[in-house]
Formats: sequence, structure tokens, C-alpha cells
Amino acid sequence: MTWNIEIENIAGILDGRTTIEPGVNAVRGSNWQGKSSFIEAIKTALGTSTELTENKDSGRVKLQTPDRDITITLVRENGTVRRSGTPYLQNEYDVIRTELFACLDERNEVRSAVRQGENLEDVLMRPLDFQNIDEQITDLKREREQIRSELSQAREAKKRLPGVQEQVTQLEKEIEELREKRDEIAVNDSDEATGEDGNDDTSPQQRLSNVQTERNRAANQTDRLERSIERTEERLQQRRSELESLEIPEDDDIEDKLVAARDQLQQIERDSEVLQSVYSANEMVLQENRLDLLTEVERELTEDNVVCWTCGNEARRGEMEERLDHLGDKITDLRAQKEQYHDRVQEFEARREEIDQGKRRKRDLESEITELEDTLADRRQSLDEAKDRYRDAQERAEELSDTVDETVEAISDVESKIKYREAELNDVRDELSQLETRAEQVEMLDAESAEIRSEIEELRNRKDRIKHRAREAFDEAMDEILSRFGTGFETARLTADFDLVVARDGREASLDALSEGELELIGFVAALAGYESFDVDEAVPLLLVDGLGGLADDNLHTLVDYLHERTEYLVFTAYPEYTAFEGREIDPGNWTVATNRQVITD
Repeated sequence: MTWNIEIENIAGILDGRTTIEPGVNAVRGSNWQGKSSFIEAIKTALGTSTELTENKDSGRVKLQTPDRDITITLVRENGTVRRSGTPYLQNEYDVIRTELFACLDERNEVRSAVRQGENLEDVLMRPLDFQNIDEQITDLKREREQIRSELSQAREAKKRLPGVQEQVTQLEKEIEELREKRDEIAVNDSDEATGEDGNDDTSPQQRLSNVQTERNRAANQTDRLERSIERTEERLQQRRSELESLEIPEDDDIEDKLVAARDQLQQIERDSEVLQSVYSANEMVLQENRLDLLTEVERELTEDNVVCWTCGNEARRGEMEERLDHLGDKITDLRAQKEQYHDRVQEFEARREEIDQGKRRKRDLESEITELEDTLADRRQSLDEAKDRYRDAQERAEELSDTVDETVEAISDVESKIKYREAELNDVRDELSQLETRAEQVEMLDAESAEIRSEIEELRNRKDRIKHRAREAFDEAMDEILSRFGTGFETARLTADFDLVVARDGREASLDALSEGELELIGFVAALAGYESFDVDEAVPLLLVDGLGGLADDNLHTLVDYLHERTEYLVFTAYPEYTAFEGREIDPGNWTVATNRQVITD
């Protein structure tokens, strides 16, 4: 339930923050430390003050309570201070009763009026000016006239109820007789249409409707079948045309040609690999000049003599190189033949695939054509059957139509009368319902009228009652104060005109004869009388107290205990010389405050 408050440039506090706890909160400090400014900061958050630090253009108070967050900003514009943000108190009535009876600082008007010896009626009854009692009475009178009008209508409705109920009963009886007549016409017509055997228990209208439904169903099926046959014939024609135009290449020995070409290609590839191996090995021996690895070599000036390593005959190196070149040419020829046969194999494979595809497409077309022909035959047969059902239903519908026309005309006439009576019955029932609703409101409207009369009377007597309550609250508070404090006067009372009367030694005494502390006590009693009379605790759960320097230490503690009993949060200021209080003590030493020249209130 802690309240957190942050202050910036409010009254004499430039920057400060603290918390307010339930119970007693004593702001203890010397002059110019921000005690009174702290009270002004709380009042700013409540909405009863706009004390901006002198020479500052803006200030801010942020108050966080358990149920809401409040931020109030003050801005100085053209010599005046403007407030923005939504304060704790949001209507004038709450603001004025809180300002007068809960913000009990040194400038409080109730305390000030007591110190000045003024009549207290104006200041104690001022919140009534913000309740707009005369306007409330006018609004209530207007509401009372409306209720009286509604009450008159409700009573009239109660009188008319029996006659309207009788109308409802009569119309219900007539409608029931007409329905019986309609059913009788339908039954008689059904008997005539059924014949002597009496096998059909449906009405002619129902039989005609059934036949028409069957005819429509046959017509719809005929349309669907004709469209389906048309699509099937088009598709069949397309497949026959495609089959006629399909050409399959003829080449009975394509498979033999493909096998022969593949065999020849494989033989050429093997020969090419063998020759390539021989060529590569001999070429490497000659290029690396390592003939001595394979045979005997006789070195001469012009050319080497070599013993062939395959046949053992003598040969020259140049001859061997020529033979190797000849072998390379042969490998090149084989490669060309390989490419040629490879192309031939691909050509034969493509031709064979083309022939296979043509044969498959032919088989598919022949199969689809057969299926389409079967489907077409089935649908033509179904079409003939649907046409037969349509013709049969049409003949039966024509036969039943003449019979039904007479019955329909008679039934329509009766049904027209039924609808007219039903419409009339609905209107009368609506009227009956409205009358019942109005009639049921008689007691409620009577009670509301009496309640409004009481409210008007209460408002008319409110000022007198508040005056009486305030004087009683003053007397009760004064008696309790006198029982707790050792005052120099015996009692104090408010007269009927709200003049303050003090008695000392059994006689009326002048207020000037009272001490400063005694006047302050009477000021608090008067403010608490207003606090009780206007239920200020409903608007704000705290009391703010400042300017108690005129009270002795024991009297201040007694007053704090007394005020603590009447509010959830009590915040007051005290000088360091006062003894400790039982509760939270707020130290302003951590706040940044303005100099005494900058401070407006402290």
C-alpha cells in the first residue's frame, strides 16, 4: 500500500523522492529543507495546488499508488502556471472538499478563518456550491414527470388487458376453424382423386408436386446425358481421326541391324584399346630413349642399330619410329570408325523407340475407342430411358393439374383468410404484450416515483442536514479534543449561524484571549467537522498537516494520535526538536532544495 512520489521544481524542492506508508508519516527537518514544499508536491498530485518553483519554467510530480500512476506537469506561460496530466482528484466537488478539509497546511482556509475569528458557515458549507443541488432537483423533477406519464400509461394498460386478451382468444378460435376447413377440403379432394381402392393417402397437390419433381429430374438427366453424349462423340471422333492418321515406320530387321552395329562397335573399341596400349608403350620407350631396357642397342654416329624385342631381327631406330607412326594412323582410323558405328547405333535405337511408341499409341487409341464406344452406347440407352420417364411424368402431370386447380383455388381462399386472421392476431398479441409489459411496471414506477420524491426532499434538506451534521461533528470532535488536551478554555461551540463561541470560567470568552496553540486546535476541530460532514475519506485516504510550530511537543503528539485515528495516511511536518513519532519519519536531507530566496513556501 506504499505511495511513491518523485518531485522536480515544485515549491522549494528542485529534486526529491520518497515514499508514504500507511499510518503516520512525519517529515522532520529545519527551516528551508523542503517540509512545506513536500506538502505542496502532494497537493499538486492531488490537484489542489500548482506551486511551481520561482524562476523555473516547468516542474513535475509523479505519484504512484497501488491502484494508479499519476504524472502532473506544471508549465509557466505568460506569468501563469498551467497544469497538464490527470490528477488524483478529477471533479470540482472532490477537489474543494479535499482542499478545505484534508489539506490542513498553514494556508488552509478553515484554520485561517478560525485564527481570524470569522463566521465559519461560508467556508464549511462551500462544497455544497459545487454539488449543483438546484440543478439536480430540476433534473429529478423532469424525471419524475416522465415517470408519472409512464405510470399513467401503465395503469391505462392494466385496464385494457381483459378486452385485448378476449380479442386474442376469439382470433385464435377463428384461425383454428379455418384450418380445420382447409384440411377438410384437402381430405375430400384426396378421396375423390384416390378412387374406390383408397390406396394413395397423399393429396392431389402432393402427388402433382411429386410428379413435377420427377419430370424435372428426368428433364435434367436428359440434358446432362445429351451434353455427355455430345462430348463423348467428339472425343471418339478425335481418337478415330488420330488412329487413322497414325503412321508407324516399317523396319522389320531393325533389331538385327541394331545388334550387328553394337557388335561391330564393341569389336572396334577392343581393337582400338589394344593398338592404343601397344602404341603408348612403344612411344614411351622411344621418347625416353630407353631401348636398352628391352633389347640390345648398338650405338653408331649416324643412327642406332636395334635388335627388335618382338622378332629378334636387327632394325634401325628410324624404321621403328616410322612403324610407330603408321600404327598411330591406324588408331586414328579406328577412332573414326568407332564414332561412325556409335552414331549408327544411336540412329537404330531412336528408330526402334519411334516404332515402339507408335505401336503403344496405336494400342492405347484402339483400347480408348472401344471404351468410348461402350460408354456411348450405355449413355444413349440411358437417354432413351430418361426421355421415356419425362414423357410419362408429363402425361401424369397434365392429368393431375386439372384436379389440383380446383382444390388449390378453394384452399388458397381459406389460407388467405387464415393469413389475414394470423396477421390480425399477431398485431393484437403485440398489443397485448406491450400492455402486459406496461401493466407490470405499475409497482416499479410507483416505487421509482416515491424514490425520486425522497431524493428531491433529501436534496432540499441537504444543506440544513449538513449544517446540523457539521455542528454535531464539531461538538463531538471538540469534546474529544478537550478530553485529551489541557486547554485554557472549557468548551467551544458553533452557533446556528456558525459563529464560533468559546467559554472560559463559565462565561463566553473572546477568541483573542486564546493562545496560538488553542486557536490551532479549534481550527483542526472545525476542519475535521467538514471532513466528517462531507465524507472526504471517500475522495482521498489521507490528511496533510503543516504549520504546527505553535504546539508544544506533547500536544503535537496528542494531535497526531487523534488525526491518525481518522485517516489511512497521515503526512505532517515537524521540527527536529520534537521527540520521535511512532511511524515513518521522512528525512528531507537527500532532497535538492532552492535557496530561501527561491522558495515560495516552506
